[in-house]
Amino acid sequence: MLVLTVVGARPQFVKAAVVSSAIRERGIEELIVHTGQHWDARLSDVFFSELGLPPPDRHLGISSLGHGAMTGRMLESLEKVIEDTRPDVVLVHGDTNSTLAGALAAAKLHVPVAHVEAGMRSYDRRMPEELNRVLTDHLSRFLFCTSEAPVELLAKEGIRDNVHVVGDPMYDAVLRFSQCAADRTLPLAGAIAGRPFAVATIHRAENTDDPSRLRGILAGLSSLAREIAIVFPVHPRTEKTLERLGEDPRSRGIIVSEPLSYLDLHRLLRDASLVLTDSGGLQKEAFWHKVPCVTLRDTTEWRETIEAGWNTLAGADPHAIEMKARAALSDPPLGAPPAVYGDGRAGENIARILESSG
Repeated sequence: MLVLTVVGARPQFVKAAVVSSAIRERGIEELIVHTGQHWDARLSDVFFSELGLPPPDRHLGISSLGHGAMTGRMLESLEKVIEDTRPDVVLVHGDTNSTLAGALAAAKLHVPVAHVEAGMRSYDRRMPEELNRVLTDHLSRFLFCTSEAPVELLAKEGIRDNVHVVGDPMYDAVLRFSQCAADRTLPLAGAIAGRPFAVATIHRAENTDDPSRLRGILAGLSSLAREIAIVFPVHPRTEKTLERLGEDPRSRGIIVSEPLSYLDLHRLLRDASLVLTDSGGLQKEAFWHKVPCVTLRDTTEWRETIEAGWNTLAGADPHAIEMKARAALSDPPLGAPPAVYGDGRAGENIARILESSG
């Protein structure tokens, strides 16, 4: 059996690290294709080296294009790879352009698609990620869900066959690499200087492509920075937008750093008092590290984190960001987050189901 795995962005590298490991442990042959969507070494190469993910067998080098051009070029290149290698299954992760391109290429060539993180819905069609995940689900033969909630959402769309609750591979990764992260030196310790701190990330197109939203978020972070240190690892795309707008977060009292590796970010999360983010993955990672999260979006697909009281939506409104952050800091949730995303064996479950299908 040959599984062709398509990756292209940070969260996919994290998920692939555990799923690919489980696939190979079962003796299944795997070919990893990196589309190049996250081209910066700080968002790509470092994740392969830290997480023990084998180097990609093919690197397509497709990045820095608009959504249509990027997806189209990926589709064309992946179609050729699939024709050349003839895999039994094409495995895609999450909701990026790489995900959709891999699913489309495979489906058009009548190769079964396996979607890891299927069934997630924010119901915000302005998000390119929402379109990618909906289309990918409807193209997929195997739908691997993180919890029961997405199973119900898929059923509402008429998708009921080959839907499996396997858990979340990102939780597998948190458990697997927890000690490695704990053993690292705290990043930016000098800048934090022993103070309580929050971790902030901004990279979603809905925020970076809208100057009013980005400035609103910066204003909210700036107000909070008077009370708590704000550590802001800046995504390359966000950095370009800030430069174009003439915005320097440092002038607002925010501690800026370049993107952090997986292990460095998790070392930071271990000691953080709060997370402010528009990242889906970081919402969950904060949840697992028992750190309250304020999500800088109007919707989220990770509703279990909201229902459990560990996450709240603030959008891009400065006042809402400030008020919700203060509330989370002054009255954090009690007890451990519920185990809604599995027991840390999602990778094993996925590999077992794929093996049994072959």
